[in-house]
Amino acid sequence: MKAPVGIVLIFLSTFTLGKNATLEERIRDDSDLSQFYSLLERNQVAMASLKYRSLTLFAPTNEAFQRFTGNTTHVLYHISTVATTLEQLGTTISSDLEGNPPLYITRRGKASQEQIFINNALVLRSRSNVQLQNSDGRKQVLHVIDDVLQPLTVLPSSSIELFSPDAFQFLTYSESLDVNSHRMRSYREKVIMNKKENVFQAVGSHTFFIPVDEGFKPPPRADLFDKKVIDGHVIPNLVLFTAAAPYGDPLRTLAFEDNLKVQITFSQSDSKPPKIYVTSNTMIGDGKHTPGNVLAEVVKANIPVKNGVVHLISKPLMIVDNTVKEFLESFEDKDDGPLNKFYEVIMKVGSDFMQSINGMKNVTLFAPSNEAWATSNLDNLIKDKDRMRDILNLHIVKDRLTIDKIKKNNVNAISQVPTNADKKFLYFNVITDQDNNETITVEGGGVNATLIQADIAATNGYVHIIDRVLGIPYTTVYEKLKSDPMLNKTYHLGMLPRFNEQLDNVRRKYTFFVPRDKAWRNLERTWPSTYKKLFMPAFSYHASSILEHHLILADRSYTMADLKALANDSVVVLSAMRGILKLKIREEDRQEDNHMYNPHHQEQQVYNSGYAIQFNNRWINVFRPDVECTNGVIHVIDFPLMEESDMKINVASVSSTATLIKSSLIQIIVLLGIFKILCTKYN
Repeated sequence: MKAPVGIVLIFLSTFTLGKNATLEERIRDDSDLSQFYSLLERNQVAMASLKYRSLTLFAPTNEAFQRFTGNTTHVLYHISTVATTLEQLGTTISSDLEGNPPLYITRRGKASQEQIFINNALVLRSRSNVQLQNSDGRKQVLHVIDDVLQPLTVLPSSSIELFSPDAFQFLTYSESLDVNSHRMRSYREKVIMNKKENVFQAVGSHTFFIPVDEGFKPPPRADLFDKKVIDGHVIPNLVLFTAAAPYGDPLRTLAFEDNLKVQITFSQSDSKPPKIYVTSNTMIGDGKHTPGNVLAEVVKANIPVKNGVVHLISKPLMIVDNTVKEFLESFEDKDDGPLNKFYEVIMKVGSDFMQSINGMKNVTLFAPSNEAWATSNLDNLIKDKDRMRDILNLHIVKDRLTIDKIKKNNVNAISQVPTNADKKFLYFNVITDQDNNETITVEGGGVNATLIQADIAATNGYVHIIDRVLGIPYTTVYEKLKSDPMLNKTYHLGMLPRFNEQLDNVRRKYTFFVPRDKAWRNLERTWPSTYKKLFMPAFSYHASSILEHHLILADRSYTMADLKALANDSVVVLSAMRGILKLKIREEDRQEDNHMYNPHHQEQQVYNSGYAIQFNNRWINVFRPDVECTNGVIHVIDFPLMEESDMKINVASVSSTATLIKSSLIQIIVLLGIFKILCTKYN
């Protein structure tokens, strides 16, 4: 059957139009590029280039314009007069804007997953690499991007002419440039005074971090600048716009040499839109430069210059000149700082917490991030100021505790340190994944948190930002038992008889004396045959019976202080799931190991104040009291609560039970065989 002539003509004309469409027509007919096309139409130079020249066009989407906060879109900054495909793009390409300022190309990822950025804009690959010809047959290439490209421009009120300035010209004429009224006079003076102009004039592609004038307060901060501090604000031979930056990866600065090693790391908040931060890490310091991290907010990012990119930051990097208290107070007037919610909580609870920190010569503060408070039952806790003070004190250690020190004390083990909260400790763990990336976790009051920003240095100690509030439980007894690396053996022992499943019930209140892994090893050394049988599947019923003797189910859970008060210097009697627990409880100053048992580790000895319980004429150390959970409390102990009868597992009874089960299985098999024969006969 032949198609009608009219349909054929329409098809042919559409095919011809698609084949011969120019780049201008392609953009005009793309509804998602309508805002950019309207700007092209009004720019005579751009339209002439589209008509007569080879070129590459970087076209922002309509959504990009909706997010755009600038006053003017510079169309010619989106055009290069060389037709270049994505494969042909190098590290820079010249724009058609006056002075031909460069556009910077960044590639992230590998092969098919590779992302390409033009300055801070991501190339939308599925809509890019469109190769066309204009009416004169000149090659033109279209790449669609997700952001509007913003060049560095002179303020309309300024009379100077400045095209494509380098970083030093940017510093020199910053008052005449469109940088949102930020001033850099103080930093410029330090650069000139220290004769470091050449660093900012250097040919190539670099990343410069420039602190604004407000960041030079209070004195004597400005006096602490020297040549090395200026070098520590420059990442050489690498252009890093924030969208393409390798977040979390330390990057070497110019101040990376034999006697001084400084790196810079990008990070961002979880807020929307995210706040961008940079942290200098002085890995190796000297007499003038303190080891540790200094955190600064990027207040204006992604300012392209002739030799790289400039980011304006809130304060100088590398300079450690405030106490932990002053570091917290720096968030007083900020609504979006990384610790402003923590500071608000401190102020609501009372100023004595800040005074306590200020009186410490050596202090480490574990500060929960803003996001950490969003997941906590904060409103109810703040009303109970005594409880809240105890929680805040759980975040203080009276020592300078750096990441390196935590790792050193934690080799093949879990270390613990006393906190400012009475009889409460923090427990650290270093987790290494298959790529050898290390994660540091800290537990306090039953809550396990991850260090997300570490080693922020102060004159009297360090601050570590963590992702949860310590002391505010968020897991059940079951979840805590399952996730805690110190309680693996008890968890696996309870899995065999399905003992653990009940511990996830949030409508109950448990008090659970949980032997840590070292406790079971202590049992193995004392009664090796009992230990061996206990962890065999055939004895799972007996294991369940023993664990039931450790578990108290009541209308409330009991802290060690509660139990001591009930004991009143005598015996406290508790109804366990199996039998009665008769315990004596005492507080004591004791010498104990600072680490979980490890056969390859020399355990350090420290003196701590804690609890011990007496059961079956044996005094047992409570290694970690009051591990709070949403449905109860765990007390981690150093020896199982086992009686003499528990040590004599009846092998004969187990064997007879196994024989009975075997006999029953044989009978079932015989019955199934008879049933099959009958079915065959009557069918």
